[in-house]
Amino acid sequence: TPRKQLAKTLAMGQGLAGLICGTAIASQYLATNFHVNTPMLQSFLNYTLLCVTYTTMLICRTGDGNILQILKNRWWKYLLLGLVDVEANYAVVKAYQYTTITSVQLLDCFVVPVLMLLSWWVLKTRYRPVHYVAVCICLLGVGAMVGADLLAGRDQGSTSNILLGDALVLLSATLYAVSNVCQEYTVKNLSRVEFLGMIGLFGTVISTVQMVILERNEVANIQWSWQVGLLFSAFALCMYALYSCMPIVMKLSSATSVNLSLLTADLFSLFCGVFLFQYTVSRHVYTHTHTHTHTHTHTHTLMKECLLLTSITRVSCLCYCFPKPLQIHQWATLLHWVTC
Repeated sequence: TPRKQLAKTLAMGQGLAGLICGTAIASQYLATNFHVNTPMLQSFLNYTLLCVTYTTMLICRTGDGNILQILKNRWWKYLLLGLVDVEANYAVVKAYQYTTITSVQLLDCFVVPVLMLLSWWVLKTRYRPVHYVAVCICLLGVGAMVGADLLAGRDQGSTSNILLGDALVLLSATLYAVSNVCQEYTVKNLSRVEFLGMIGLFGTVISTVQMVILERNEVANIQWSWQVGLLFSAFALCMYALYSCMPIVMKLSSATSVNLSLLTADLFSLFCGVFLFQYTVSRHVYTHTHTHTHTHTHTHTLMKECLLLTSITRVSCLCYCFPKPLQIHQWATLLHWVTC
């Protein structure tokens, strides 16, 4: 039934959100405990796993689905798609150097309206009026977040850097939207193995070149230990599982609904910051505005961010998942769920 299908899709989407949270935890431990900041190396490991698994499957195929036929007919398309995917991952990590974690987590919802626009244009998807209302709310939130960052940056004399960080997040969200629409089209019209095999092949090549150019010194300076190796492995496996499972969920629903489910990964990451890192993330992020405040202030600020993210995430999901009119008692129940 449609309700069971929706429940299944949402549950699988929360599993994907958990995998994203796993990558965030591994990256945070690498950065804070071991001073390792190598986003391209981490991406390279994921693309290599995809290449070893799915590209090998394409090599073993015969007929029109063989890798030689795919490269002959569509190699340049997958090259561009691989470039878009790699740079989307790089841009969002780079943004953390210039803006706050809250800005990144709130601005990445920009992927939803871009996805809807691309889906309408490329996939011919049509939406109901309530979907457009949700997009308007999302865009208002993006504008408010950029405006708040502008005011904060003006107070601290660092407006240009904060704007650069926000621009990187919006660029990353746009690139992710392009990648996800291409992924939805490929898995629904061609095959999941073809998409993952090609993204693994070209992603490995592109991330290798970019890593050699931009991160060779950082990689050479890594102090290797079993803990560092374990964290790299955890990140790579979570990303590999995310890339492997997302096409399955996307085939059941759409790129837009999947990304709405993934918004809760921001909440998971914030709560992990509270319980695993003792507000380390909040202290580092807000150093430029809260240098002389106490720990309880950081805690209070972080809790307000969690509540804000919870409300935004739930409102977005409601607008998308309940397009038909609801009864008064149903709206009352849902309103309580959003604001609890």
